[in-house]
Amino acid sequence: MKRALIFLTTLLLPLLVALPAQAAVQRVQFTSGSAYLIAEFLDDDLVHFELANGTSPGAGAPLFTTPQVAKTDYTGPASFTQAANTITTGAMKVEVTAGTLCVKVYDPARLLYEACPRNLAQAWKGLSITKGSIQNAYGLGEQFLMGGSADGDWVGRTRTPGGPYGNAMAYDTDNGPVGNAQIPVLFAVGAANLNYGLLLDQVYKQEWNLTGDPWTVDTWGDQLRWYTMAGPDLPDLRKDYMELTGRPPVPPKKAFGMWVSEFGYDGWAEIDNRLSGLRTAKFPVDGFVLDLPWFGGVTAGSDNTRMGSLTWDTAAFPSPSATIANYQANQGIGLMTIEESYVGRNLPEHADLSTRGHLVRAGCATCAPTYLTTNDWWGRGGMIDWTRDAAGDHWHTTKRQPLIDAGIQGHWLDLGEPEMYDAGDWTSGVLPGKHAHADYHNIYNLKWAESIARGYASGTKRPFMLARSGAAGMQRHGVAMWSADIGSKLTALAQQQNAQLHMSMSGIDYYGSDIGGFRREMLDSDLNELYTQWFANGAWFEVPVRPHTENLCNCAQTSPDKIGHTASNLANLRQRYELTPYYYSLAHRAYRFGEPVVPPLAYHYQNDPNVRESGNEKLIGRDLLVGVVAGAGERERDIYLPAGTWYDYATGEQLTSTGQWFPDRPLWVNGAFRLPAFARAGAILPKMHVDDKTMNVLGKRTDATTRNELVARVHPATTATNFTLYEDDGASTGYQSGAVRTTQIDQHLTGGTATVTVAASSGTYPGAPATRSNVVELVAPTQSSAVTLNGTPLTQHATKSAFDAAASGWYNAGGNLVVAKSAATAVTTAKTFAFTLGQAPVSATFRCDNGTTTPGQSVYAVGNVPQLGAWSVASAVKLTPSAYPTWTGTIGKLPPGTQVEWKCVKRQEANFPDTADQWQPGANTVFTTPATGASGTTTGTF
Repeated sequence: MKRALIFLTTLLLPLLVALPAQAAVQRVQFTSGSAYLIAEFLDDDLVHFELANGTSPGAGAPLFTTPQVAKTDYTGPASFTQAANTITTGAMKVEVTAGTLCVKVYDPARLLYEACPRNLAQAWKGLSITKGSIQNAYGLGEQFLMGGSADGDWVGRTRTPGGPYGNAMAYDTDNGPVGNAQIPVLFAVGAANLNYGLLLDQVYKQEWNLTGDPWTVDTWGDQLRWYTMAGPDLPDLRKDYMELTGRPPVPPKKAFGMWVSEFGYDGWAEIDNRLSGLRTAKFPVDGFVLDLPWFGGVTAGSDNTRMGSLTWDTAAFPSPSATIANYQANQGIGLMTIEESYVGRNLPEHADLSTRGHLVRAGCATCAPTYLTTNDWWGRGGMIDWTRDAAGDHWHTTKRQPLIDAGIQGHWLDLGEPEMYDAGDWTSGVLPGKHAHADYHNIYNLKWAESIARGYASGTKRPFMLARSGAAGMQRHGVAMWSADIGSKLTALAQQQNAQLHMSMSGIDYYGSDIGGFRREMLDSDLNELYTQWFANGAWFEVPVRPHTENLCNCAQTSPDKIGHTASNLANLRQRYELTPYYYSLAHRAYRFGEPVVPPLAYHYQNDPNVRESGNEKLIGRDLLVGVVAGAGERERDIYLPAGTWYDYATGEQLTSTGQWFPDRPLWVNGAFRLPAFARAGAILPKMHVDDKTMNVLGKRTDATTRNELVARVHPATTATNFTLYEDDGASTGYQSGAVRTTQIDQHLTGGTATVTVAASSGTYPGAPATRSNVVELVAPTQSSAVTLNGTPLTQHATKSAFDAAASGWYNAGGNLVVAKSAATAVTTAKTFAFTLGQAPVSATFRCDNGTTTPGQSVYAVGNVPQLGAWSVASAVKLTPSAYPTWTGTIGKLPPGTQVEWKCVKRQEANFPDTADQWQPGANTVFTTPATGASGTTTGTF
């Protein structure tokens, strides 16, 4: 202790040290006995610590980082002051306790946490971290532990490692075999924006126990290294984390569409059959995902397995290059092929890799390749050493690049935990002088993905990967992650949403599932209902939208035209395709600024205690809030809306919240199952035109026409807002060097006038349209009496068909919607639409005579317009028995100047059934609505 005090006295004299004029990374070392602590100040709000028992590397060189960390060239804090054991920057303060080497971190006025060494001289060592005023915590990667609920943070729970090393697939009865991907970043939140981020930069398995105070985190390794991020709120903290570990590149645009998958397609004919069904049912689709049969499948327990051949089985998949080209050119679809890290021992690829030293070895640097025989459902053989960069580069060049050259657009990285391994193996490793299995296990999939991204770096195509395991930094290589072989259970669907919450806060913007569940044998509810709900959730939250299941029996369906409620699946998928420009712009923001694509509510509303543990609602970007549904017999659900004004995305209904629950929001709208979705006031959502001719997200159409209009759905607010639309060629890396077009869209509601401006576009890219029509869908509290474009009145059209046929104009669409469009105009010209609101809505009184009913039965009106359910009995409007058996009701916000056809129906009141007990006989009742005001009474009779 005397030696430590002498060292500290020498180190800290003079007692006050100010940063030189030129900012630089600052390192300060403390010692206590045989232990040392180095604090490395990288920025005003970012500090890196190293704590260990043993010889210090000294404060003269940067601290070691694992492959999880991307940025190591920080320039240091703008201000730096050291007074004894207290160090202050512009955004944080650090106090070190001599003797214990405990560290207190402040923001700088409030204590964030105190971390003290824990069993530092032992192999299993860690930190105790005071909980203090922290209330909730998020991140830590992927673990399914929440007991059948979408809700839950980490406080009060223990995040346990999967298997003996960390990353693993784990089975439980709620979820099936699901992933446990260790991403060691924690975001802690208290009241009044008290918050911090902590990244434990370790490759070994970790256990985070947040059940008491202090919290504890334990891991293996000689040193403990962690980063602390300080900042004003969660967006700032996550942005710092993404800068540290790497922001995600923009995925290919096709990744935002639907990719249909199963285990597995036996040949082209099976894919053609699925594609034909989807096209006949008018579903857009962007690709198919090929499981093991594409390379000939595997032979269990055999050295002669095809695993690792990564070469087409041309008996089942003849002429692959020509077929791929045909799919791309004529159908607008791409293909993703599965690959694993295992190579059958009798394959020539195994011999080649062995000769080059590219396989994991059996215990030493000069040993033969390890021979894997346990869990040998795939066969027997070796495993590629992705920690050896030369191995990854060779494999990419010789095996993967020919697939890319032939047109394969995605790579499915399976079993990457790794699932099978030799616990006594030897690899080149990721830590200096460390070669054992534990020294690389949790980084294995990260290095695999890195090798693919490195292979793509010499070209202009974007990497598109799907992986089921990973680590911090996985996102920067162009990886989407999925939750492994999840069970077909509603509890699993719910917990998928909780896992997504924490994966978003762990930097994984693109996270999904086997939609409908991989393990169908676990099904304990109605399959069609399960699939319909899962598909609706996937269409909102997942990239890509990928239905998948085990189907070796060829007895299961995954295509949404064949399973579930087809009309709902179609409506939810088309809605996703419509919103592709919004999602794609969010992807550009994720790449540029580190913003999440699908954040939890706590991300933007961290001081609202009602959303702190909410995974049953999610945000899409900043502007859309969507409620999760995962339960049997769900026909409605309550929704919580943070304080402010919100618009129901499906109906346009305006809701004003003080931070409250809105009960019984319907889940069946116009004949389709829909998740409740709300746009906040001021939201501007760019869209694409989607109809029954739409084939993919790139706008390919069955009639070969081009529909490239810029569509914006605008939710007006008295506070001016804007949104920037990002566009590029959708496939190349040109966006990284400036081949991007941006278009800012603004809105402002002043008095009775809503103004929407589509600014002149900036930038371009190959294939960018020079002119385009502009469509504004204004979700307004009233209909409009006039619309101008750049000060010139637009022509009002009485009906949608007349509007569609015209080059420009506007019409009152009924409900809360007014739609206006310009003729094709140069993108470099600004367009300002001004909507004069206040037009009296159109209404009508509906009467049904002779409506004699039984208990539990009522009379409803159903018809051809959305306000009457669009002929969906489930969405019909209930009437009142005003003079029983006569039933009446006044329905407002009808579309003006429109022919309405409708009928009376008798229907059960409970559970929103989609079938009628009795229809009004004979022809439909028909009337035409006026331009404004009430149209009187229209009558039907039983």
